[in-house]
Amino acid sequence: MGREILTCRDVLWILVFCGFAINYMLRINLNLAIVAMVIPRTKGPAMAECSLQKIPGSSPSNKSLYTMTSTISQKLTTDNLFDWSEYDQGLALGAYYWFHWLTQLPGGLLARRYGTKMVFGVGNLATAALGLLIPFATEHHLYGLVAIRALQGFISGVIWPSMHDMTAKWIPPMERSKFVSAYLGSSVGAAVTYPLCAFIIDWINWRAAFYITSIIGIIWYCFWFFLVYDTPKEHPRIHENEFNHIVESLGDTVSTSQNVKVPWKELLLSGPVWITIIAHWGGVWGFLTFMTQAPSYFNFVHGWNINATGLLSGLPHVLRMIFSYIYSIFSDWLLRTQRMSHKNVRKLANFVTTGGGALFTLGLSFSGCQPILAIIFMMAGTAINGAVSAGTLAVFVDLSPNFASVLLGFCGLVTTGAGFISPLIVGILTNHRQTIEQWRLVFMIAAANLGISAIAYQFWGTADVQPWNECKEREGESPDELTGLRSKKREESDETDKVDV
Repeated sequence: MGREILTCRDVLWILVFCGFAINYMLRINLNLAIVAMVIPRTKGPAMAECSLQKIPGSSPSNKSLYTMTSTISQKLTTDNLFDWSEYDQGLALGAYYWFHWLTQLPGGLLARRYGTKMVFGVGNLATAALGLLIPFATEHHLYGLVAIRALQGFISGVIWPSMHDMTAKWIPPMERSKFVSAYLGSSVGAAVTYPLCAFIIDWINWRAAFYITSIIGIIWYCFWFFLVYDTPKEHPRIHENEFNHIVESLGDTVSTSQNVKVPWKELLLSGPVWITIIAHWGGVWGFLTFMTQAPSYFNFVHGWNINATGLLSGLPHVLRMIFSYIYSIFSDWLLRTQRMSHKNVRKLANFVTTGGGALFTLGLSFSGCQPILAIIFMMAGTAINGAVSAGTLAVFVDLSPNFASVLLGFCGLVTTGAGFISPLIVGILTNHRQTIEQWRLVFMIAAANLGISAIAYQFWGTADVQPWNECKEREGESPDELTGLRSKKREESDETDKVDV
Protein backbone atom coordinates (compact mmCIF):
# COMPACT_ATOMS: atom_id res chain seq x y z
CA MET A 1 0.00 0.00 0.00
CA GLY A 2 1.29 3.48 -0.93
CA ARG A 3 1.95 6.29 1.47
CA GLU A 4 -1.11 8.09 2.81
CA ILE A 5 -1.74 11.58 1.49
CA LEU A 6 -2.29 12.81 5.04
CA THR A 7 -1.14 10.86 8.07
CA CYS A 8 -2.96 11.15 11.37
CA ARG A 9 -0.07 13.31 12.57
CA ASP A 10 -0.57 15.65 9.59
CA VAL A 11 -4.26 16.01 10.41
CA LEU A 12 -3.37 16.63 14.04
CA TRP A 13 -0.87 19.36 13.05
CA ILE A 14 -3.50 21.13 10.94
CA LEU A 15 -6.15 21.04 13.66
CA VAL A 16 -3.70 22.12 16.38
CA PHE A 17 -2.53 24.99 14.16
CA CYS A 18 -6.15 26.09 13.58
CA GLY A 19 -6.97 25.61 17.27
CA PHE A 20 -4.23 27.98 18.41
CA ALA A 21 -5.18 30.45 15.66
CA ILE A 22 -8.77 30.45 16.89
CA ASN A 23 -7.61 30.80 20.48
CA TYR A 24 -5.88 34.07 19.59
CA MET A 25 -8.75 35.17 17.37
CA LEU A 26 -11.12 34.91 20.34
CA ARG A 27 -8.53 36.59 22.56
CA ILE A 28 -7.91 39.76 20.55
CA ASN A 29 -11.13 40.33 18.60
CA LEU A 30 -12.14 42.96 21.16
CA ASN A 31 -8.94 44.94 20.48
CA LEU A 32 -10.34 46.12 17.15
CA ALA A 33 -14.06 45.81 17.84
CA ILE A 34 -13.83 48.27 20.73
CA VAL A 35 -12.96 51.01 18.22
CA ALA A 36 -16.44 50.57 16.75
CA MET A 37 -18.14 50.21 20.13
CA VAL A 38 -17.03 53.44 21.80
CA ILE A 39 -17.90 57.06 21.00
CA PRO A 40 -14.81 58.52 19.28
CA ARG A 41 -12.99 61.11 21.36
CA THR A 42 -11.21 64.03 19.83
CA LYS A 43 -7.52 64.05 20.62
CA GLY A 44 -4.70 66.27 19.61
CA PRO A 45 -1.91 64.76 17.53
CA ALA A 46 0.85 62.98 19.41
CA MET A 47 3.92 65.12 19.87
CA ALA A 48 6.53 62.79 18.42
CA GLU A 49 10.16 63.44 19.17
CA CYS A 50 11.13 62.43 15.64
CA SER A 51 8.83 64.71 13.66
CA LEU A 52 7.93 63.76 10.12
CA GLN A 53 9.61 66.90 8.81
CA LYS A 54 12.99 65.48 9.84
CA ILE A 55 12.56 62.38 7.69
CA PRO A 56 14.21 62.74 4.26
CA GLY A 57 11.80 62.40 1.36
CA SER A 58 8.77 63.13 3.50
CA SER A 59 5.81 64.26 1.43
CA PRO A 60 2.05 64.56 1.82
CA SER A 61 1.66 61.22 0.05
CA ASN A 62 3.93 59.24 2.37
CA LYS A 63 3.03 61.13 5.55
CA SER A 64 -0.20 59.17 5.53
CA LEU A 65 1.95 56.08 6.14
CA TYR A 66 2.83 57.47 9.54
CA THR A 67 -0.24 59.43 10.58
CA MET A 68 -2.89 56.73 10.37
CA THR A 69 -6.50 56.80 11.40
CA SER A 70 -8.96 53.96 11.46
CA THR A 71 -11.39 53.90 8.54
CA ILE A 72 -13.83 52.29 10.89
CA SER A 73 -14.01 55.23 13.27
CA GLN A 74 -14.51 57.64 10.36
CA LYS A 75 -17.78 55.93 9.42
CA LEU A 76 -19.22 55.72 12.92
CA THR A 77 -21.97 57.85 14.38
CA THR A 78 -22.53 58.25 18.08
CA ASP A 79 -25.84 56.39 17.90
CA ASN A 80 -25.89 53.13 19.88
CA LEU A 81 -22.26 53.57 20.94
CA PHE A 82 -20.91 53.38 24.47
CA ASP A 83 -19.57 56.36 26.35
CA TRP A 84 -16.65 54.56 27.95
CA SER A 85 -13.62 56.34 29.31
CA GLU A 86 -10.08 55.16 28.68
CA TYR A 87 -10.20 53.54 32.11
CA ASP A 88 -13.36 51.62 31.18
CA GLN A 89 -11.81 50.47 27.93
CA GLY A 90 -8.70 49.36 29.80
CA LEU A 91 -10.88 47.24 32.11
CA ALA A 92 -12.52 45.54 29.15
CA LEU A 93 -9.26 44.90 27.30
CA GLY A 94 -7.29 43.78 30.35
CA ALA A 95 -9.91 41.55 32.00
CA TYR A 96 -8.94 38.60 29.82
CA TYR A 97 -5.54 38.40 31.50
CA TRP A 98 -6.64 38.84 35.14
CA PHE A 99 -7.08 35.11 35.84
CA HIS A 100 -5.44 33.66 32.73
CA TRP A 101 -2.32 32.70 34.68
CA LEU A 102 -4.30 30.78 37.34
CA THR A 103 -5.19 27.91 35.02
CA GLN A 104 -1.77 27.37 33.42
CA LEU A 105 -0.66 24.63 35.82
CA PRO A 106 -4.14 23.12 36.25
CA GLY A 107 -4.35 22.94 32.46
CA GLY A 108 -1.35 20.62 32.36
CA LEU A 109 -2.70 18.48 35.19
CA LEU A 110 -6.18 18.26 33.66
CA ALA A 111 -4.70 17.15 30.33
CA ARG A 112 -2.90 14.28 32.05
CA ARG A 113 -6.11 13.26 33.81
CA TYR A 114 -8.75 13.77 31.12
CA GLY A 115 -6.72 14.03 27.92
CA THR A 116 -5.80 16.89 25.63
CA LYS A 117 -8.74 16.20 23.33
CA MET A 118 -11.17 17.24 26.05
CA VAL A 119 -9.16 20.00 27.75
CA PHE A 120 -7.86 21.74 24.62
CA GLY A 121 -11.09 21.22 22.70
CA VAL A 122 -13.53 22.22 25.44
CA GLY A 123 -11.29 25.15 26.38
CA ASN A 124 -11.62 26.60 22.88
CA LEU A 125 -15.30 25.65 22.61
CA ALA A 126 -16.25 27.28 25.91
CA THR A 127 -14.31 30.44 25.02
CA ALA A 128 -16.12 30.60 21.68
CA ALA A 129 -19.53 29.98 23.27
CA LEU A 130 -18.93 32.80 25.77
CA GLY A 131 -18.02 35.06 22.83
CA LEU A 132 -21.59 34.68 21.55
CA LEU A 133 -22.80 36.30 24.78
CA ILE A 134 -20.56 39.37 24.54
CA PRO A 135 -22.97 41.59 22.51
CA PHE A 136 -25.85 40.86 24.89
CA ALA A 137 -23.75 41.33 28.03
CA THR A 138 -22.25 44.56 26.68
CA GLU A 139 -25.68 46.03 25.99
CA HIS A 140 -26.62 45.24 29.58
CA HIS A 141 -23.59 46.75 31.31
CA LEU A 142 -19.85 47.29 30.88
CA TYR A 143 -19.22 44.94 33.78
CA GLY A 144 -21.06 42.20 31.89
CA LEU A 145 -18.45 42.46 29.14
CA VAL A 146 -15.66 42.55 31.73
CA ALA A 147 -17.01 39.45 33.49
CA ILE A 148 -17.23 37.44 30.26
CA ARG A 149 -13.76 38.47 29.15
CA ALA A 150 -12.33 37.51 32.55
CA LEU A 151 -14.07 34.13 32.33
CA GLN A 152 -12.79 33.59 28.78
CA GLY A 153 -9.24 34.27 29.93
CA PHE A 154 -9.60 31.95 32.92
CA ILE A 155 -10.87 29.06 30.78
CA SER A 156 -8.40 29.50 27.92
CA GLY A 157 -5.45 29.41 30.31
CA VAL A 158 -5.56 25.61 30.05
CA ILE A 159 -5.03 25.56 26.28
CA TRP A 160 -1.26 25.98 25.86
CA PRO A 161 -0.04 23.57 28.56
CA SER A 162 -2.64 20.92 27.72
CA MET A 163 -1.29 20.43 24.18
CA HIS A 164 2.09 19.20 25.40
CA ASP A 165 0.50 16.03 26.77
CA MET A 166 -0.77 15.07 23.31
CA THR A 167 2.51 16.09 21.67
CA ALA A 168 4.43 13.72 23.97
CA LYS A 169 2.12 10.80 23.12
CA TRP A 170 1.84 11.34 19.37
CA ILE A 171 5.06 12.88 18.06
CA PRO A 172 8.43 11.08 17.71
CA PRO A 173 11.45 13.06 19.02
CA MET A 174 12.80 13.65 15.50
CA GLU A 175 9.55 15.38 14.49
CA ARG A 176 8.84 17.43 17.59
CA SER A 177 10.23 20.75 16.40
CA LYS A 178 8.06 20.78 13.29
CA PHE A 179 4.96 19.73 15.20
CA VAL A 180 5.41 22.32 17.94
CA SER A 181 5.52 24.98 15.21
CA ALA A 182 1.74 24.39 14.99
CA TYR A 183 1.47 26.16 18.35
CA LEU A 184 2.48 29.34 16.55
CA GLY A 185 -0.76 29.20 14.64
CA SER A 186 -1.51 31.74 17.33
CA SER A 187 0.59 34.24 15.38
CA VAL A 188 -1.38 33.65 12.20
CA GLY A 189 -4.61 33.93 14.19
CA ALA A 190 -3.49 37.33 15.44
CA ALA A 191 -2.51 38.42 11.92
CA VAL A 192 -5.84 37.35 10.44
CA THR A 193 -8.06 38.76 13.19
CA TYR A 194 -7.38 42.46 12.56
CA PRO A 195 -8.29 42.58 8.85
CA LEU A 196 -11.09 40.02 9.31
CA CYS A 197 -12.77 41.93 12.13
CA ALA A 198 -12.24 45.24 10.30
CA PHE A 199 -14.04 43.81 7.25
CA ILE A 200 -16.89 42.34 9.33
CA ILE A 201 -17.41 45.55 11.29
CA ASP A 202 -17.34 47.67 8.15
CA TRP A 203 -19.66 45.27 6.30
CA ILE A 204 -22.11 44.46 9.13
CA ASN A 205 -21.44 45.78 12.66
CA TRP A 206 -19.26 45.18 15.71
CA ARG A 207 -21.63 42.56 17.13
CA ALA A 208 -21.10 40.38 14.06
CA ALA A 209 -17.35 40.33 14.73
CA PHE A 210 -17.97 38.39 17.96
CA TYR A 211 -20.64 36.14 16.44
CA ILE A 212 -18.58 35.15 13.41
CA THR A 213 -15.30 34.52 15.26
CA SER A 214 -17.20 32.41 17.82
CA ILE A 215 -18.97 30.41 15.11
CA ILE A 216 -15.58 29.71 13.49
CA GLY A 217 -14.40 28.35 16.85
CA ILE A 218 -17.46 26.11 17.20
CA ILE A 219 -17.03 24.73 13.65
CA TRP A 220 -13.38 23.98 14.43
CA TYR A 221 -14.44 22.02 17.52
CA CYS A 222 -16.66 19.76 15.40
CA PHE A 223 -13.65 18.72 13.31
CA TRP A 224 -11.52 18.39 16.45
CA PHE A 225 -14.08 16.16 18.17
CA PHE A 226 -14.44 13.70 15.28
CA LEU A 227 -10.87 13.60 13.95
CA VAL A 228 -8.57 13.81 16.99
CA TYR A 229 -7.72 11.18 19.61
CA ASP A 230 -5.50 11.43 22.67
CA THR A 231 -3.22 8.52 21.80
CA PRO A 232 -2.40 6.52 18.66
CA LYS A 233 -3.93 3.36 20.16
CA GLU A 234 -7.33 5.10 20.47
CA HIS A 235 -7.40 6.24 16.84
CA PRO A 236 -9.69 3.93 14.81
CA ARG A 237 -8.32 4.97 11.41
CA ILE A 238 -4.57 5.08 12.01
CA HIS A 239 -2.50 3.04 9.57
CA GLU A 240 -0.47 0.22 11.09
CA ASN A 241 2.78 1.60 9.64
CA GLU A 242 2.22 4.98 11.25
CA PHE A 243 1.28 3.40 14.56
CA ASN A 244 4.40 1.24 14.61
CA HIS A 245 6.58 4.21 13.68
CA ILE A 246 5.21 6.26 16.60
CA VAL A 247 5.45 3.42 19.13
CA GLU A 248 8.99 2.44 18.14
CA SER A 249 10.19 6.07 18.09
CA LEU A 250 8.79 6.89 21.52
CA GLY A 251 10.12 3.71 23.08
CA ASP A 252 9.31 3.41 26.78
CA THR A 253 9.54 7.11 27.63
CA VAL A 254 5.79 7.75 27.53
CA SER A 255 3.06 6.26 29.69
CA THR A 256 -0.64 6.49 28.84
CA SER A 257 -1.78 5.86 32.39
CA GLN A 258 -3.87 8.65 33.87
CA ASN A 259 -3.02 7.69 37.44
CA VAL A 260 0.72 8.23 37.55
CA LYS A 261 2.02 10.30 40.44
CA VAL A 262 3.55 13.66 39.54
CA PRO A 263 7.04 13.79 41.10
CA TRP A 264 6.52 17.29 42.46
CA LYS A 265 9.64 17.41 44.62
CA GLU A 266 11.98 16.27 41.85
CA LEU A 267 10.26 18.52 39.32
CA LEU A 268 10.41 21.67 41.46
CA LEU A 269 14.06 21.05 42.42
CA SER A 270 15.17 20.14 38.90
CA GLY A 271 17.99 22.34 37.62
CA PRO A 272 17.29 21.60 33.92
CA VAL A 273 13.64 22.60 34.39
CA TRP A 274 14.54 25.95 35.96
CA ILE A 275 17.22 26.68 33.35
CA THR A 276 14.63 26.04 30.62
CA ILE A 277 12.15 28.32 32.37
CA ILE A 278 14.82 31.06 32.56
CA ALA A 279 15.48 30.60 28.85
CA HIS A 280 11.76 30.80 28.08
CA TRP A 281 11.40 33.90 30.28
CA GLY A 282 13.73 35.90 28.04
CA GLY A 283 11.88 34.84 24.90
CA VAL A 284 8.55 35.84 26.42
CA TRP A 285 9.90 39.22 27.58
CA GLY A 286 11.39 39.96 24.17
CA PHE A 287 8.24 38.95 22.28
CA LEU A 288 6.05 41.09 24.53
CA THR A 289 8.39 44.03 24.03
CA PHE A 290 8.16 43.82 20.25
CA MET A 291 4.46 43.10 19.97
CA THR A 292 2.97 44.97 22.93
CA GLN A 293 5.21 47.95 23.64
CA ALA A 294 6.82 48.67 20.27
CA PRO A 295 3.55 50.15 18.89
CA SER A 296 3.60 52.80 21.61
CA TYR A 297 7.25 53.50 20.79
CA PHE A 298 6.43 54.11 17.13
CA ASN A 299 3.49 56.30 18.10
CA PHE A 300 5.25 58.54 20.60
CA VAL A 301 8.75 58.63 19.10
CA HIS A 302 8.11 58.40 15.37
CA GLY A 303 4.63 59.89 15.30
CA TRP A 304 2.68 56.99 13.86
CA ASN A 305 0.81 54.01 15.20
CA ILE A 306 2.04 50.75 13.76
CA ASN A 307 -0.87 48.88 15.31
CA ALA A 308 -3.38 50.88 13.24
CA THR A 309 -2.58 49.14 9.95
CA GLY A 310 -3.52 45.61 9.01
CA LEU A 311 -0.22 45.08 7.20
CA LEU A 312 2.18 46.26 9.88
CA SER A 313 0.22 44.73 12.76
CA GLY A 314 -0.19 41.36 11.06
CA LEU A 315 3.03 40.96 9.07
CA PRO A 316 5.33 40.32 12.08
CA HIS A 317 3.02 37.51 13.23
CA VAL A 318 3.03 35.90 9.80
CA LEU A 319 6.82 36.18 9.57
CA ARG A 320 7.12 34.53 12.98
CA MET A 321 5.02 31.55 11.88
CA ILE A 322 6.88 31.15 8.58
CA PHE A 323 10.25 31.32 10.30
CA SER A 324 9.08 28.86 12.95
CA TYR A 325 7.97 26.29 10.39
CA ILE A 326 11.12 26.54 8.25
CA TYR A 327 13.48 26.55 11.21
CA SER A 328 11.68 23.61 12.84
CA ILE A 329 12.08 21.52 9.68
CA PHE A 330 15.77 22.45 9.70
CA SER A 331 16.11 21.40 13.35
CA ASP A 332 14.44 18.05 12.76
CA TRP A 333 16.73 17.51 9.77
CA LEU A 334 19.77 18.12 11.98
CA LEU A 335 18.47 15.48 14.37
CA ARG A 336 17.60 12.88 11.73
CA THR A 337 20.94 13.21 9.96
CA GLN A 338 22.79 13.29 13.30
CA ARG A 339 24.70 16.40 12.27
CA MET A 340 24.12 17.78 15.77
CA SER A 341 23.24 16.19 19.06
CA HIS A 342 19.76 16.63 20.48
CA LYS A 343 21.04 18.97 23.17
CA ASN A 344 22.96 21.16 20.73
CA VAL A 345 20.00 21.45 18.36
CA ARG A 346 17.92 22.82 21.24
CA LYS A 347 20.75 25.12 22.34
CA LEU A 348 21.10 26.52 18.83
CA ALA A 349 17.35 27.15 18.58
CA ASN A 350 17.28 28.92 21.93
CA PHE A 351 20.32 31.02 20.98
CA VAL A 352 18.57 32.11 17.77
CA THR A 353 15.46 33.02 19.76
CA THR A 354 17.07 34.83 22.68
CA GLY A 355 20.58 35.73 21.48
CA GLY A 356 19.33 36.90 18.09
CA GLY A 357 16.42 38.64 19.78
CA ALA A 358 18.84 40.51 22.06
CA LEU A 359 20.84 41.78 19.07
CA PHE A 360 17.76 42.99 17.18
CA THR A 361 16.38 44.62 20.34
CA LEU A 362 19.65 46.51 20.80
CA GLY A 363 19.46 47.51 17.14
CA LEU A 364 15.97 48.90 17.72
CA SER A 365 17.14 50.82 20.78
CA PHE A 366 19.88 52.58 18.80
CA SER A 367 17.87 53.14 15.60
CA GLY A 368 17.15 56.72 16.64
CA CYS A 369 14.96 58.70 14.24
CA GLN A 370 15.17 56.11 11.47
CA PRO A 371 11.69 54.55 11.33
CA ILE A 372 12.42 52.21 8.43
CA LEU A 373 15.46 50.82 10.25
CA ALA A 374 13.41 50.51 13.42
CA ILE A 375 10.63 48.57 11.73
CA ILE A 376 13.17 46.20 10.17
CA PHE A 377 14.67 45.45 13.59
CA MET A 378 11.21 44.98 15.10
CA MET A 379 10.02 42.60 12.39
CA ALA A 380 13.27 40.62 12.36
CA GLY A 381 13.24 40.31 16.16
CA THR A 382 9.64 39.08 16.06
CA ALA A 383 10.29 36.63 13.22
CA ILE A 384 13.25 34.84 14.82
CA ASN A 385 11.23 34.40 18.00
CA GLY A 386 9.55 31.63 16.01
CA ALA A 387 12.57 29.42 16.69
CA VAL A 388 11.08 28.89 20.15
CA SER A 389 9.14 25.95 18.66
CA ALA A 390 12.45 24.08 18.24
CA GLY A 391 13.83 25.56 21.46
CA THR A 392 12.30 25.79 24.91
CA LEU A 393 8.78 24.73 23.88
CA ALA A 394 10.16 21.44 22.57
CA VAL A 395 12.64 21.07 25.45
CA PHE A 396 9.85 20.59 27.99
CA VAL A 397 8.70 17.51 26.05
CA ASP A 398 12.31 16.32 25.79
CA LEU A 399 12.95 16.63 29.53
CA SER A 400 9.88 14.67 30.56
CA PRO A 401 7.43 13.30 27.97
CA ASN A 402 5.23 11.97 30.77
CA PHE A 403 4.92 15.30 32.54
CA ALA A 404 5.43 17.73 29.64
CA SER A 405 2.04 19.38 30.09
CA VAL A 406 2.74 19.94 33.80
CA LEU A 407 6.14 21.46 32.98
CA LEU A 408 4.69 23.87 30.42
CA GLY A 409 1.89 24.79 32.80
CA PHE A 410 4.38 25.49 35.58
CA CYS A 411 6.53 27.48 33.14
CA GLY A 412 3.49 29.51 32.07
CA LEU A 413 2.70 30.24 35.70
CA VAL A 414 6.20 31.66 36.20
CA THR A 415 6.72 33.47 32.89
CA THR A 416 3.34 35.18 33.08
CA GLY A 417 5.20 37.48 35.45
CA ALA A 418 6.96 38.95 32.43
CA GLY A 419 3.55 40.09 31.17
CA PHE A 420 3.05 42.08 34.39
CA ILE A 421 6.57 43.34 35.07
CA SER A 422 7.46 44.46 31.55
CA PRO A 423 4.54 46.93 31.12
CA LEU A 424 5.11 48.18 34.66
CA ILE A 425 8.74 49.06 33.87
CA VAL A 426 7.69 50.74 30.61
CA GLY A 427 5.12 52.82 32.49
CA ILE A 428 7.67 53.94 35.09
CA LEU A 429 10.35 54.83 32.52
CA THR A 430 8.13 56.57 29.96
CA ASN A 431 5.52 58.28 32.13
CA HIS A 432 5.49 61.90 30.80
CA ARG A 433 8.91 61.16 29.26
CA GLN A 434 8.26 59.73 25.81
CA THR A 435 11.81 60.24 24.56
CA ILE A 436 14.30 58.19 22.58
CA GLU A 437 16.54 57.96 25.65
CA GLN A 438 13.80 56.51 27.87
CA TRP A 439 12.66 54.03 25.23
CA ARG A 440 16.27 53.05 24.72
CA LEU A 441 16.32 51.98 28.38
CA VAL A 442 13.15 49.93 27.81
CA PHE A 443 14.71 48.03 24.91
CA MET A 444 18.05 47.59 26.68
CA ILE A 445 16.28 45.98 29.65
CA ALA A 446 14.51 43.64 27.24
CA ALA A 447 17.84 42.88 25.56
CA ALA A 448 19.38 42.12 28.97
CA ASN A 449 16.61 39.61 29.75
CA LEU A 450 17.11 37.99 26.36
CA GLY A 451 20.89 37.90 26.76
CA ILE A 452 20.79 36.36 30.23
CA SER A 453 18.40 33.68 28.98
CA ALA A 454 20.67 32.91 26.01
CA ILE A 455 23.79 32.61 28.16
CA ALA A 456 22.11 30.54 30.87
CA TYR A 457 20.83 27.90 28.48
CA GLN A 458 24.07 27.77 26.47
CA PHE A 459 26.05 26.92 29.59
CA TRP A 460 23.64 24.79 31.62
CA GLY A 461 20.77 23.76 29.36
CA THR A 462 20.04 20.17 28.41
CA ALA A 463 17.43 18.19 26.49
CA ASP A 464 18.04 14.79 28.11
CA VAL A 465 15.12 12.84 29.54
CA GLN A 466 15.20 13.32 33.31
CA PRO A 467 15.34 10.32 35.71
CA TRP A 468 12.10 11.38 37.41
CA ASN A 469 10.25 10.95 34.10
CA GLU A 470 9.98 7.25 35.00
CA CYS A 471 6.40 6.61 36.04
CA LYS A 472 5.50 5.44 39.51
CA GLU A 473 2.11 3.78 39.36
CA ARG A 474 -0.27 3.92 42.27
CA GLU A 475 -0.93 0.62 43.97
CA GLY A 476 -3.45 -1.55 42.19
CA GLU A 477 -2.99 0.15 38.80
CA SER A 478 -2.83 -1.96 35.66
CA PRO A 479 0.33 -1.90 33.53
CA ASP A 480 0.80 0.69 30.83
CA GLU A 481 -1.72 0.00 28.06
CA LEU A 482 0.56 1.29 25.34
CA THR A 483 3.37 -0.99 26.49
CA GLY A 484 0.97 -3.91 26.38
CA LEU A 485 -0.10 -2.90 22.91
CA ARG A 486 3.55 -2.79 21.83
CA SER A 487 3.96 -6.41 22.91
CA LYS A 488 0.77 -7.41 21.13
CA LYS A 489 1.96 -5.74 17.91
CA ARG A 490 5.32 -7.53 18.16
CA GLU A 491 3.54 -10.90 18.62
CA GLU A 492 1.33 -10.23 15.59
CA SER A 493 4.41 -9.29 13.58
CA ASP A 494 6.14 -12.55 14.59
CA GLU A 495 3.09 -14.59 13.57
CA THR A 496 3.02 -12.84 10.19
CA ASP A 497 6.70 -13.64 9.66
CA LYS A 498 6.02 -17.35 10.35
CA VAL A 499 3.17 -17.41 7.82
CA ASP A 500 5.36 -15.75 5.19
CA VAL A 501 8.04 -18.34 5.77
